[in-house]
Amino acid sequence: MLFKNYKVVFLLFLLIGINISAQTPKAHSHNDYEQKIPFWYALGAGAQSIEADVILENNELFVAHDKKSISKEKTFEILYLKPIEQTSDMNLNLQQPVQILIDIKTDAKTTLRKIISEIQKHPKIINQKIFSFVISGNQPKPEEFISYPEFIKFDYQNLKNLTPQQLEKVALISLNFKQYSEWNGKGGLTEEDLPKVTNIIKEAKSFKKPIRFWAIPNSKTSWNFFVNAGVDYINTDKPKDCVEYISTLKTRTFKNNIFSEVYTPKFLYKNKNIPVKNVILLIGDGNGLSQISSSVLANNGQLTLTQLKNIGLIKTSSTDNFSTDSAAGASAFATGKKTKNRFIGIDSNGKAIENITEILSKKGFNTGVITTDEIIGATPSAFYAHQKDRGMEKEIAEDLSKSKLTFFAAGGKSKVSDIPQFTIAETPESIGKNKAQRLAYYMSDNAVPSILKGRGNILSDLVENGLQYLNSKNKPFFIMIEAAQIDSGGHSNNTGTIVTEGIDFDRAITKAVQFADQNPGTLIIITADHETGGFSIPHGDLQTNTIEGDFTTEDHSATLIPVFSYGPQSETFIGVYENNEIFHKILKALKIK
Repeated sequence: MLFKNYKVVFLLFLLIGINISAQTPKAHSHNDYEQKIPFWYALGAGAQSIEADVILENNELFVAHDKKSISKEKTFEILYLKPIEQTSDMNLNLQQPVQILIDIKTDAKTTLRKIISEIQKHPKIINQKIFSFVISGNQPKPEEFISYPEFIKFDYQNLKNLTPQQLEKVALISLNFKQYSEWNGKGGLTEEDLPKVTNIIKEAKSFKKPIRFWAIPNSKTSWNFFVNAGVDYINTDKPKDCVEYISTLKTRTFKNNIFSEVYTPKFLYKNKNIPVKNVILLIGDGNGLSQISSSVLANNGQLTLTQLKNIGLIKTSSTDNFSTDSAAGASAFATGKKTKNRFIGIDSNGKAIENITEILSKKGFNTGVITTDEIIGATPSAFYAHQKDRGMEKEIAEDLSKSKLTFFAAGGKSKVSDIPQFTIAETPESIGKNKAQRLAYYMSDNAVPSILKGRGNILSDLVENGLQYLNSKNKPFFIMIEAAQIDSGGHSNNTGTIVTEGIDFDRAITKAVQFADQNPGTLIIITADHETGGFSIPHGDLQTNTIEGDFTTEDHSATLIPVFSYGPQSETFIGVYENNEIFHKILKALKIK
């Protein structure tokens, strides 16, 4: 395509979304001329190497793979030299160097002479420092490299020694991957091929020049391998996808150093007809199966959670949306009825529904909420409030003062007016033996810090002491415990947040399971309101507790959510069912109609 008007070109940059000032990864746009928009698409995508096959025919340089595919409008001048000159005219202020890899398909010397003469017609190109020209394919012998102009460098496709002068003219080392492996880019390299490839990379690096393989698989798994193996230019026919992948790889990859000590449950309730007395509902906000898997793999392959044997799945859609939000999801758990997104404790028609803490308090239960969110957050508020929108913070806080809760621990102290019916605990440790009739603890004035920002073990400490406090009252109890910030990691597409918040959740789960083993009649249900981020874990390293995460969205998804259960009546939570059935199964386990 010929861009005669540079304004059209500039608009194209905007459409592609080029970030001119950002640090660009080194993707090599292989056979770039085959793209619908050669040069501009690769440049806009952020590729730092762009390949053009050239053929000298009738003293004209055409861009084509062979003579059969020559098109008179696709000359090296039109497709590459003029656009390069336009970048200077447009004052794009490109920050990263870009090499134009010219793959000569005809006679090396005559074609190269023509390439040089064509470039010399554009003094702006020669004088600028962003674009360089590297000769690949058919090329003169290495001993002739030094006879060519300074603006011409070479793509050395061998590992034979060169003189220092010859090496000075080499821009990169390129090798044919097929000579070392037939890997298709799925799974990993075979045990036989891996050392061959790693050794050849080591040998190529001894030249102290950038290296590239051609004929590599064009897949994310392949890109991942070559990036981690230290290859400088990643060959691809998908420059935009490749740049996006490798430029986000570092931020999507997390090496874990925070661990949950795995506890082995005793399963003392098995084959015993023990009535359910206490119920602990643990909710990992946004904690889908991939999130759980990432924490398992980063925690040396196990969690306390994965020691449990009863597992079910819930469907999470709300009444007005394919994907639920936390308000509707938690309201389904708390009230037994599905509702609209953003609704808190009310049905789809806006009518308040009695929630499980209100129902159980009438039956002589103590009730509690622990969350790493603010207390007026969507999930905790579904267990005490009734409002038409989760954003009605003032009204939700007023509902807290009217609630039947015996105990809560959360962030967001500044969002709540004084509630004299609650005694305020000063530390997590002071909660367990506290004799107050009703008790509260605030982790923070506003949002609770994440694990990565120094929250520490406070969630598991609060669970241990909160359970001790409720148990000391010698009455049955229900408590909802939320690990709220797994969801934050999904929304921000932050693998590290997902992994560490999930592991911290497991530390809380451990305290709950230990309590259940020490207090027969305790039923535990562990689930999530929804999955967040469309999270997947394509790669990682079990030896270093490293996880690479990938994402399809910054929002919630509608994937099925696991339900783990432990204790008497836990087998009733096996199966596939709607999320609101959690409420009904809990009441059935308690023999409450």
